[in-house]
Amino acid sequence: MEELQSALNAHMDQMADLVEKLTAELRSGLNPAYENLVGFFHAIDWKEPWLICLLSFHVALLLLTLLSRKNINFQMCLFLLALGGVYLAERLNSFLAGNWKSFAGQNYFDPRGLFLSVLWSGPLLVIAIIILVNTLFSLCYLIVRWKRAELRHRTRVARGKED
Repeated sequence: MEELQSALNAHMDQMADLVEKLTAELRSGLNPAYENLVGFFHAIDWKEPWLICLLSFHVALLLLTLLSRKNINFQMCLFLLALGGVYLAERLNSFLAGNWKSFAGQNYFDPRGLFLSVLWSGPLLVIAIIILVNTLFSLCYLIVRWKRAELRHRTRVARGKED
């Protein structure tokens, strides 16, 4: 019985330590994450022409997505292209890591692909999510139109039987 009591106390002490560590991390808040994010963005030379072109590409793609929101077929092509770009990000990172001297001032392309994930895949995923939400809204609108047409048809058929 004494062994069980000591094991239980050891377990309780371990749990208390874990809870204390967790509350200490929660008290520190998002400040460490914010500092890492700010450090990441300060480490990048935003005046490099290829970065300006990359950001312009994402802005143009976002505008194209918003302007073509009524054309579902075109949006599906954009959706597949955006997801294809995300899928090829690892290969693109490897290629750019080997050739960065020809277009960049410093090597941004780490083996884990953090830089490319943030500045290439992240915006493409946001655009894909916008297209997906737009498609869901369009489908809901289409279902409502279909149901209204079905109800009108049933009403006409019911009136035709009354006559």
